Order: sequence, then structure tokens, then C-alpha cells
Amino acid sequence: MQHNWSRYLRLIVGFLIATTGIGLFFGQPVLGLLTGLIIYLIWTLVQARKLYHWLANPTTADGAPESLGMWGDIFDGLHKMQQHHLLTRDRLVAQINRIQESTNAMRDGVIMTDSRGILEWWNGSAEHLLGFQRQSDRGQHIHNLIRTPAFKSYFDARDYREPLDMRSPSKPHIHLQVQISLFGDDDRLIVAKDVTRLFQLEQMRRDFVGNVSHEMRTPLTVISGYLETLVDNADDLPPKWRRAINTMDQQASRMEALITDLILLSKIETGENTISDSTTDVQALISQVCHDAQALSGEQQHEITVEVGERRLLRGDESQIRSAFSNLIFNAVKYTPAGGRIDVRWYTDRQGAHLAVKDTGIGIDPIHIPRLTERFYRADPSRHKETGGTGLGLAIVKHVLLNHDGNLEIQSRIGEGSTFICHFPRERLVEVPPERANTDLANH
Repeated sequence: MQHNWSRYLRLIVGFLIATTGIGLFFGQPVLGLLTGLIIYLIWTLVQARKLYHWLANPTTADGAPESLGMWGDIFDGLHKMQQHHLLTRDRLVAQINRIQESTNAMRDGVIMTDSRGILEWWNGSAEHLLGFQRQSDRGQHIHNLIRTPAFKSYFDARDYREPLDMRSPSKPHIHLQVQISLFGDDDRLIVAKDVTRLFQLEQMRRDFVGNVSHEMRTPLTVISGYLETLVDNADDLPPKWRRAINTMDQQASRMEALITDLILLSKIETGENTISDSTTDVQALISQVCHDAQALSGEQQHEITVEVGERRLLRGDESQIRSAFSNLIFNAVKYTPAGGRIDVRWYTDRQGAHLAVKDTGIGIDPIHIPRLTERFYRADPSRHKETGGTGLGLAIVKHVLLNHDGNLEIQSRIGEGSTFICHFPRERLVEVPPERANTDLANH
């Protein structure tokens, strides 16, 4: 390119020298130079006019303008760039069309919006699942079409680690699981999956567990009543029967505890146990639960310490909160060797309120932690008979916290004990009314 420019520059200078020489031959060298400059300017304007018309109509069938020298190279270079651009554009268009075709073949709804939530594109499944209309909804704000408050909060929160479960805005019988991903300049890629069948199966499971638990309670109560009578009169029975009856009574008690937990979990999951808007005095609640835990410890003589920071009330269902706290603290007693230490701490900070239960027990292998809140999951099945638990305690804790906008954090290692932390959002905290605080001070 540099070589061509030098050659063109020499040609231009040579042309001007030639016109000057012709002018000198006629005794007018300046007029000859001026004539050469005018001729070159006119030729340059003609080539610029060709370039202008070509740029105004780049798809003309004539292709690039014909010219010589430097302008010829310019036209040829621009023509090659144009052809490369067209090939690249066609390739990109083909790729985009292929991506759109494959996305349209998906059963999941796929939606693209900009950072403000303006709809840019969606596939056919999104039209079916969410009721979008391609002719009228492009450019609309997504909140105008999906008016569910939970979706708006999820979209604006920018915390998309967990999906959102919601009903379809156009077909309420369809249950969707929505997952949002950020890309580009804060744009959103939204994937909506139809989980109606899974939802129905889960609902059937819940109904089955709840119904069976209720149905088993009555006959079990009768059996437990007769066993209790036999235990009270065990002295009148042969020795070999006493052991059998005591074992039956223990197992009946375990079964009764299991059914009680199943019914409680069923009520929490199905929303049958409605969350009240009352307030709970956490300090008094923790004190009562720890007192019961000390009684549960009995001869094992665990050292249970309680630390309560700033006194604040917690808004929510007291019976559910009591169930969650007692499950965590009682578990610490069950899984901590005799003479061990259990620290119960309630504190608040900018994020909200937290209950931490730390023990010096056997600990849990970290590989089990993600599954600990599943029903009946046990990290160490061999300890099932020792602890006498139902395997539902942490599942109850998890669902209680979900009902109160909180979450459970578990920290543990084998041989180093465990720490279970209940996190509640700051919005759940309530100041203690002055009259109540004064009354408590007077009582103390």
C-alpha cells in the first residue's frame, strides 16, 4: 500500500511538472501549472461523485465504479470490503436464524429483554406459556404482561441464584419455574419451564402423606393407650412379656412422634398452617426451649449457654418459630456426647436477625450438608436408633424459615461439632413497645 501511494504521488507530481513545462514552452509556466491543478481537481471531483453515488446505492447491479490509478484502487478496496461485509452479514443472519429456529423448537419459554425489562424477542413456547403476542407485545415492558408481584420482585432484585415458581399469567392452571440470567449490558435472558406435572406430583405426595398421617393417628392412639395400660400393670405379667411390651411402647411412641412431625410438616408445606402477623418475643421463647433442652439432656449434663443480643420482637407465627428453634436445639442435645457444650446465640445486624446453635458434637461430613434438610435423610443411619429422631426435624426448620422469608445455614466438620444458623430478614424485626419493655423491667 505504501509503495502504491509513492507511485501515485510521483505520477501526480510528474503530471504537474509536464503541464508546467507545456506552459513554459508557451512562455506561461504559472498558467500551465494552474491548468494542471484545475484538470486534476476536476478529475478528482468526478471520481468523488462516482464514489458518492455508489455509497448512496451500494447494491447497484453495476458494482463498483470503474476508474484508474489511486481511485481505481480505492474503489476496488471498498468493493472487496463490501463483499466481505455482505458475506459476514449473511453468515451471521444464518446463524441467528438457526439459533432462533432451535430456540423455537424448545419446550421451555425463552425471553430476551433489555436492562429496563423491555421485550426484545421470545420464542414460540413463551407465547404458549405466558400468552405473549408477537404482533403487539414487542417493545412492551415485561411487567405490563407478567403482573405477578413475586415476579416483579424477583426481576428487580437481581439475585437469580434460585428460580422462581409462579403460575402462568395467561393460563393459571400452568405452573412455571422461571430462571433469569444476566448478559450483555445488564440485559436479561428469561427461561420459563412448565413444571405443572412435577407440581401436581408433589401436591399428590403432600396430600398422601397428610391423609395417611391423619388416618394412622387414631388407630395408633388406641394401640398406645392399651400399651400404656399394659406397661402400668407389667408387674402382673410374665417377665418375657414385660420386655416385649416395653419395646412395643417405645416404638409406638416413636411412631406417634413421626406422625406428629409429618402432620406438622404437611400443614407448613401446604399453607394449611397460615402464617399469622403476630409478634414473638424471641428472648422468652429461646429461654423456654433451652429450659426444655436441659431437661432433655438429663443425666448427660450438657452445658447449655444462651446469649441474646439486642432485644427485638420477630414478626411471624410463634408456633412455627418455636418448632424450628426447638428442633435445632434438641438436635444439638441428641448429637452431642455427654458433658458437651451447646451455645445458643440470638443476634441482629444490618442483614436481619439470626439464631445460631453451636455444639461440640460428632459433626457432619460436608458432603452430606446439601441434603440434610430432605425428609428422612440421615448423614449417619447407624445413629437412627440412638437418637430416636424422626428424620423430619431439619425439613420442618427449612420450611418454617421459607415461610418467614429466611434460610438455614449449616457449618460442620467431622469431629469438630456443628453450627446451624437461622437467618431472618430485617423486615421481620419489630421494636419492643415501650409499655411492654417497662412492664418487663418492673417484673425483673
